Amino acid sequence: MRHGKKVNHLGRTSSHRHALLSNLASSLIMNKRITTTVAKAKALRKYVEPLITKAKDNTTHSRRTVMSYLQNKESVATLFGEVAGRVGNRAGGYTRIIKMGDVRLGDNAEMCLLELVDFNDIYKKDAATKKAKTRRGRGKKTDATEVETVEAPAAEEKAAKPKKAAKKTKKEE
Repeated sequence: MRHGKKVNHLGRTSSHRHALLSNLASSLIMNKRITTTVAKAKALRKYVEPLITKAKDNTTHSRRTVMSYLQNKESVATLFGEVAGRVGNRAGGYTRIIKMGDVRLGDNAEMCLLELVDFNDIYKKDAATKKAKTRRGRGKKTDATEVETVEAPAAEEKAAKPKKAAKKTKKEE
């Protein structure tokens, strides 16, 4: 039984696993995106997200705590400067795992892309166009439903007629 065993050991000793996760976390912070196996990405997510949360509050204690995990001055400076500035208003979920669907040639391990969410400009454009969600109702919503119910049969008839006409014109050509 696996009761209470939450840590994926990744087939390594404790010191080797900590060194691996520290190096992967430093690479992720410096490059904003890394390619690794799914198992390592899931283990790294649990390792790096608390560090990013600590970086939001820029105190000497939090810097020393993060430094004890990463042991790399450049990555700590990047984490507290650039990364913490972008994720300051996010409540959590700083990383995204994208499975690539291919496997590594040597051992058939499933590969994925692990990235920091706020540094992907492709997805950010979609998020910028969305409006802020509200929990309160809108008064104009009832007017819109009344208009839809009245205009719906007329719209269906109009939509049906041009399609038939378009088919006839294609046949005539």
